[in-house]
Amino acid sequence: QVAVGRREFLSVFGSDYPTKDGTGVRDYIHVMDLSDGHVAALEKVGSKAGLHIYNLGTGNGYSVLDMVKAFEAASGKDVPY
Repeated sequence: QVAVGRREFLSVFGSDYPTKDGTGVRDYIHVMDLSDGHVAALEKVGSKAGLHIYNLGTGNGYSVLDMVKAFEAASGKDVPY
């Protein structure tokens, strides 16, 4: 909404986390990759008995501001926050 002018700025919550820029770090994953992971996990669960735990992610964390900067670089648009 900020990039297309519907909002003045992006609300970034948290600036005092113990991270390089103070914002929260998350493991972002594309929705289609997550969907494929769910299908693969369901196929495994159906073929094995017992309890299984699956962690669906990339294993790489990115901060909120990392994502803002990546969007700015890819789109050529500033995202005020």
